[in-house]
Amino acid sequence: MSSAPYYRIDEAAQGVFGSPVQNLVRALAFVGVVYVLATAGFVAAGWSVDDAFYMVTLTIFSVGYGEVHPIDTPWLRLLAMGTIILGCTGMIVTTGALVQVFAHYQITRLLGIDRMHSEIEKLSGHTIICGLVRIGNQLAKELAAAKSPFVILERDPAKLAEARAMGYLCLAGDATDEDALREAGIAHARVLATVLPDDAKNVFITLSARNLNPMLEIIARGELPSTEGKLFHAGADKVVLPTHIGAERIAEMILYPSTGQFASDSEQMREMKRRLRDYGLEVEVVTAAPKGALTGCTVGEAERLAGGTFFIIQLDRPDGPSILHPGETVEIIAGDQIVLVMRESHVSAGAIFLAPKRPERVGRGFTR
Repeated sequence: MSSAPYYRIDEAAQGVFGSPVQNLVRALAFVGVVYVLATAGFVAAGWSVDDAFYMVTLTIFSVGYGEVHPIDTPWLRLLAMGTIILGCTGMIVTTGALVQVFAHYQITRLLGIDRMHSEIEKLSGHTIICGLVRIGNQLAKELAAAKSPFVILERDPAKLAEARAMGYLCLAGDATDEDALREAGIAHARVLATVLPDDAKNVFITLSARNLNPMLEIIARGELPSTEGKLFHAGADKVVLPTHIGAERIAEMILYPSTGQFASDSEQMREMKRRLRDYGLEVEVVTAAPKGALTGCTVGEAERLAGGTFFIIQLDRPDGPSILHPGETVEIIAGDQIVLVMRESHVSAGAIFLAPKRPERVGRGFTR
């Protein structure tokens, strides 16, 4: 996808004809110079400044009211002829420049629309983003950074202008309108993400999109938990509940406070997290509590007790040394920072490390 705004006149044309505003300024400057020189010439011939300026105005605008004073000397005739030729030429150029300025934005808009439609027609396997709200804006940034083609459907002119300034391919239209979805290339799109903060509209868009392209992957946003089932029933493949994601993220910060530092240590670690996420896996770091449920267990015992929801890839001891790919017989001690690769619900999968150790029954009625 091009990084240049789509609503912009072609740079080659700009180079040939110049900026409309620049052309207008140059034409006005030329006319101004003719005014000054011609007026000065008539004043030099003995005319007053008022008469000279009036005569030059009549001549340049070709009004033809007649001469203020007789043009009866070779100098005055030569001066009048020069004023007619240069002044009328300057006014013709100025008029053309004014027309160019007025037409510029309409022309560039038409060129931009044509180019935009041409670019959309060339797309295949792209993403359609319905709504440029906060989530849609962030999604567009992520897709642009990954160089993944996408089209934005938005009806708010201010948000459209912002998207165009960022160089995004966008259409002015309502995503609930099937014609707008067709214009965005839904027939050959790969994914549609409807992220409007309106559950009813997201359900309607999902229904329309599924009807227009049965093979399309639809990711829908839901505000209320009760909407999740409706979106799935309408044809969504995945439903995102921002409020639940926010709560999950807070839970992650509580359960895995060391993960942020671990993941930001290097670009390599961040890239590893991104790659694992593509396979439904997450990397998290948890600290073994002094009396935690898995403290004192071996790596193999911990993984079996967790039911296979995670496996341990690294242990960082409190006193410094790190153990990469620890064997099943390595014991987990209090204070260990444990790097986990997690499956399923990664929020709850590692919480067992923070759970208190259960009392062990050593005899009848006795625990330790």
